[in-house]
Amino acid sequence: MRELVDFIARSLVDDPTQVEVKEFRRGAQVILNLRVAKEDMGRIIGRGGRVASAIRTLLRVAAGQQGKRASLDIIEPE
Repeated sequence: MRELVDFIARSLVDDPTQVEVKEFRRGAQVILNLRVAKEDMGRIIGRGGRVASAIRTLLRVAAGQQGKRASLDIIEPE
């Protein structure tokens, strides 16, 4: 699942070297934290949050196929 989010994020941003995905597990639940460059936040979130919502939907489907639950948090850069 981490690889899926990493691949999608790197495909969307201008600076793929700044993409960082961290994975945390709590039992059957997986929490992914996505961090990108400040300039690329708009590309990841999208107009009205549509891109972020689509990424979360794909993540939930992938997690469901493995019998897990997953969530994605997009971390604001400093």
